[in-house]
Amino acid sequence: MDTIFFDLDGTLTDPKPGITRSIQYALQKLNHAVIPSEDELTWCIGPPLRSSFVKMLSEDSADRAVALYRERFSDIGLYENRVYDGIAEVLTTLRQSGHRLFVATSKAHVYADRIIDHFGLRPHFSHVFGAELDGTRADKSHLLTYALKETATDPAKSLMIGDRSHDMVGAGNNGIKGIGVLYGYGSRDELIGAGALHVCATPAEILGYVATIKAKRHFQSTGCRAGRRYLRR
Repeated sequence: MDTIFFDLDGTLTDPKPGITRSIQYALQKLNHAVIPSEDELTWCIGPPLRSSFVKMLSEDSADRAVALYRERFSDIGLYENRVYDGIAEVLTTLRQSGHRLFVATSKAHVYADRIIDHFGLRPHFSHVFGAELDGTRADKSHLLTYALKETATDPAKSLMIGDRSHDMVGAGNNGIKGIGVLYGYGSRDELIGAGALHVCATPAEILGYVATIKAKRHFQSTGCRAGRRYLRR
């Protein structure tokens, strides 16, 4: 693959404490009757934030909840986060192998950029694609359509790596091969059901699968050339 798009939350970093505590903060400010535990809120990691609040509250309350969430997340929750073990090595190897790497996240890009910079991941990526604060391009399908256009990328030569169903659906809707990871917040069934061609249990397995795809493409290319030479005899 020439180009690889990486999801952020649950794929490059584990944002559980920051996201779930900021959701709890918003719910408390809204005097919500029941405040779920951090573990009970992991389903909110990955999908667009507003849609998660709509499910927990209502359409009318969602915008206020997002604003309250950002009160805490922008200064505190953003940094209650960590890079998954092995990710830096994976990114280094992929970049040195000639792949173009991009971040494609439903998180607002103003936050995604700060997270990437905070953890020193900026040198690995050509660009960080994320949503606008008003929710524009929070949908992964729309985000990837935009990213493909901005980078003049052939979707047939691209991969989307992520941990949730919307990553796989967004990839499929754009003709991109979707690869799921199991160390984040989605299950094997969720990812395969959403169209993942393969799932990786660890970051290191990403390298193995990308190498397999590259070798297969090389074999197909050289095989076709050999066939053409044979036919010309």
